[in-house]
Amino acid sequence: MNDMTLNASAHWVAVCPLADIVPDTGVCALLGGRHVAIFRVGDASPRVYAIDNVDPNAGASVLSRGIVGSIGERIVVASPLYKQHFDLASGECLE
Repeated sequence: MNDMTLNASAHWVAVCPLADIVPDTGVCALLGGRHVAIFRVGDASPRVYAIDNVDPNAGASVLSRGIVGSIGERIVVASPLYKQHFDLASGECLE
């Protein structure tokens, strides 16, 4: 996730009502001049994740449009361009 890694001590910023994000999808928000991908995972007890929206392999701001899924225990998003998987908890590219 480049130099914008979020952790437990990070401050969250409200960008939209949670109900506006369809479960298991993402949206993009412009925060401090950066595109941030915000994902809602689950419906009954949703979890929210935020990573950089820019796919580092393509340089395009598209990760919020990727497909949310899992690889083992990791919740991931697959880039819509080159299909690499990014861990939503850390932003790490798994390929």
